[in-house]
Amino acid sequence: MATTVNDMLRTYPADLGGVDREAMARCIEECVACAQACTACADACLSEGMVGDLTKCIRTDMDCADVCNATASVLSRHTGYDADITRAVLQACATVCKACADECAGHADMHEHCRVCAEACRRCEQACNELLASLG
Repeated sequence: MATTVNDMLRTYPADLGGVDREAMARCIEECVACAQACTACADACLSEGMVGDLTKCIRTDMDCADVCNATASVLSRHTGYDADITRAVLQACATVCKACADECAGHADMHEHCRVCAEACRRCEQACNELLASLG
């Protein structure tokens, strides 16, 4: 399936080295999707009548969205690539995605937006871990 992310990776003028382009593209796409889901979930939580009970969820959503956006940006830059930075960012993203998925899952039975967000976080966590594993 052709995507903008794949197109941009394909058109990069220099060699990407041994990076698994498919895993890279999937991770960037999952990070962007997760950031959007977390932003929307935090906003939906703010509209709930029991917003005070969702404070931790909102905070975790916002943290996760920020880290996912940063991770997608770092993964989208290849000039001057530093594998140590990439590994650290991916690990941080996987960690925050797990925390956010766990938090949202605790509200998923009452709030559909939390269920959807938890699923997006789990997909992103998995994509980060798979890319990490492929980097060696």
